[in-house]
Amino acid sequence: MSMLPRTAPLTVVVPVYNEGENFREWWRQAGPHLPAGTNVRPVYDMPDDDTLPVIEALRAEGAPIEPLKNTGRGVLQALITGLRSTKSGPIIVSMADLSDDLTVIPRMLDLWREGAAVVVASRYMPGGRHEGGPFLKKSLSRLGGLSLYYLAGFPSRDATNNFRLYDAEFLGSIEFESQAGFELALEITLKAWEAGRPVVEVPTTWTDRVAGESRFALKKWLPCLLYTSPSPRD
Repeated sequence: MSMLPRTAPLTVVVPVYNEGENFREWWRQAGPHLPAGTNVRPVYDMPDDDTLPVIEALRAEGAPIEPLKNTGRGVLQALITGLRSTKSGPIIVSMADLSDDLTVIPRMLDLWREGAAVVVASRYMPGGRHEGGPFLKKSLSRLGGLSLYYLAGFPSRDATNNFRLYDAEFLGSIEFESQAGFELALEITLKAWEAGRPVVEVPTTWTDRVAGESRFALKKWLPCLLYTSPSPRD
């Protein structure tokens, strides 16, 4: 990776859809781990989203939060809107459902400063954990990630976790082709790997949401995983 550490403000993209019940707590958990100058960008679909009043209250308290209107509808376009909102520096994607272990953000940033193009918060590497959730969903997620890692040589053991850091300049060099929201993280990671850009992972603990409704449907996502998956390398 790079010999000279990189410096630039962090952008955190948070797709939201009626996450008013969770967003203040997300900010409480994230805030201590965000460096000065961070821009938090919740991306919303509709002006009546119940997350927006919470965001405005936090902004009034001085939180560096800049809500972004989705250029389309749904999580895929929300992710693209957020990822295309800056041209340089590190971008972290986190969901507002309180599943992500935000304490790993400083380590993710350290790896970006050392030259990583993608940093995957991995539940399935040594030290990582996946807590809660339906057994079948959890098992398929783990099997998919480990299969890609061991059979295809993919540089991460976690294919489906959307909690990742990306280098914005690298993102500017690629086109997005994904057709489903949570497929995008795998697509970007695959393109970085194929381009020879450093992809690294850090262990994380992911906890199934306890409030609100999950919009991750594994049975819809699996065909996208199979379509996007890399071929084994020699």
